[in-house]
Amino acid sequence: MRVVEAFRESYGVEPLGVWHAPGRVNLIGEHTDYNDGFVLPFAVPWGVTAAVAPRADDVIRLRSLQAGEPLTIETLDQAEGWARYVVGVFWVLREAGHPVRGADLVIDGDVPQGAGLSSSAALEVAVGTALNELYGLGLTKMEVALAAQKAENDFVGVPCGIMDQAASALGEQGKALFMDCRSLGTRNIPFDLAQHGLQLLIINTGVHHELADGQYARRRQDCENAAKHLGVEALRDVTDLAGALSKLRGDERKRTQHVVTENHRVEALIGLLRAGAVQEIGGLLNASHLSLRDQYEVSCAELDVAVESAIRGGARGARMTGGGFGGSAIALVADDRVESVRESVTRAYAERGWSAPEIYPATPAAGARRLV
Repeated sequence: MRVVEAFRESYGVEPLGVWHAPGRVNLIGEHTDYNDGFVLPFAVPWGVTAAVAPRADDVIRLRSLQAGEPLTIETLDQAEGWARYVVGVFWVLREAGHPVRGADLVIDGDVPQGAGLSSSAALEVAVGTALNELYGLGLTKMEVALAAQKAENDFVGVPCGIMDQAASALGEQGKALFMDCRSLGTRNIPFDLAQHGLQLLIINTGVHHELADGQYARRRQDCENAAKHLGVEALRDVTDLAGALSKLRGDERKRTQHVVTENHRVEALIGLLRAGAVQEIGGLLNASHLSLRDQYEVSCAELDVAVESAIRGGARGARMTGGGFGGSAIALVADDRVESVRESVTRAYAERGWSAPEIYPATPAAGARRLV
C-alpha cells in the first residue's frame, strides 16, 4: 500500500492505522440538504486514504501524495489551502472538548479530478474517522460526519450541507443512502442496477467555472430569504407550492419551486426503487436536471450538453449532479446502450471543440472504514 510506504519514508516509523473514506455521487435531491430536505446519495469506489499516527504534542505533520511538499503545522491558524480541510477536523474536535492532540498523516486520493464527487468531504471524514479511533472518542458515524461538516463550514468557510459527509461516513456497498437532513434520520436503500441490466454512468466534464463558490452561497441565501418571507423554518416545510409561489417573486420564487419539487422527486424515486421499478426512475432524473437548469440556475453548457447527448444516445435519464457550474452529470443507461451513450456524448463535445469528458460506471461502495 503506497500510503504506508510514503508514511515510512516521511516519518521513519510505521503508521498506527490506515483509514479510507469515499467520495459520493448524488442520485437525486440536489440543493435540498441545507433546506432541511431529502437526499439520496451513494458512496463511490474512489476516495481518500489516510495513514495516521498520533503524537504526544499538538503538532500536525501532513503529506499529500497529490499536493507536493510536506507541511508542519504547529498552530491551527497556519493551515492554508487543502490542509485546512484536515486541520479543521482537529479544530472542531478540540473545540468540542475531545482530547485530540497532534498527528502525523500521509494522505492519498484517487477521486477523479474536477468530477465534483466531494473529495473534500472524503478527506474530512477519513481524518475524522482516524482520530475518532486513535483517540478513543466514541463518536458515531453521523457524529463524525457532523464534525467534518462543521470543519468545512466554520474553519474552511464553505457553507455546505450535511449530505456529502454523511454519504462518505455512512454509505453501504450496493445501497443508496436516504437521509432526512432535518432529523438526520437515514435509511439504506438497495440500489443494484446490474440485476436490472442497467448502469449509472458518471460523465465527468472536468470543468469548474469560477463563479461556483459565490453563487452557491447566493443560492443558499435566496432559500433562506424565501423561507423567511413564507414564515416557515425552511423550504422543506412548504406544503402548498402554488400558494407559496404566489407570494414570491424573482429568484426566491424559482429557488422555492426547485427545492419543493426536488424533495418530492426524492420520495418518488425511492418509491419506484422499493417497487422494483428501477427502469422507470429516468424520468425523475430528467425532471431534476431541468429544474436545476431553469429554476435553480446552477447548470452550465458542458453539463447541459452531457445530459442532452446522453439522452439522445439512449440513456433512460440523465441529470447534473453536485453543486453545479461544472463537475459531473449522471446517466442511467441499459447495458446494451452504454457504447451508444459514450459515443453520443463524446461526439457532442468534439463538435464544440471541447476536451472529451471522462465516462465511467459507478456502483455504491462502502463508507468510511479502517483498512489496516
